Amino acid sequence: QVQLVESGGGSVQPGGSLRLSCAASGFTFSTYYMNWHRQAPGKERESVAAISSTGGSTNYADSVKGRFTISRDNVKRTVYLQMNSLKPEDTAVYYCNAYSQTRAYWGQGTQVTVSS
Repeated sequence: QVQLVESGGGSVQPGGSLRLSCAASGFTFSTYYMNWHRQAPGKERESVAAISSTGGSTNYADSVKGRFTISRDNVKRTVYLQMNSLKPEDTAVYYCNAYSQTRAYWGQGTQVTVSS
């Protein structure tokens, strides 16, 4: 059974930091690209950060470049999103996504709220 379980969300003040984790099981994690997406209320889901299967290549949305860092540990089957200098506009549900040429899996999401 495929599972992607996000954790690490919560409430933080502007300028604060959070680290999201996504633990994977039920598929060959090391062969999948991994994404973090987010969806704010009333907005479409958007890709925030992506990392290749080996971790050697990463991409970020312009809105988070220099503040967020995606990483992965293929032994622990986990992908991370380190979020620094958080802004109110980062408030959203954050979803973990695994994808290959033929498959895509999604986690259930974790809420991140940035507010003073």
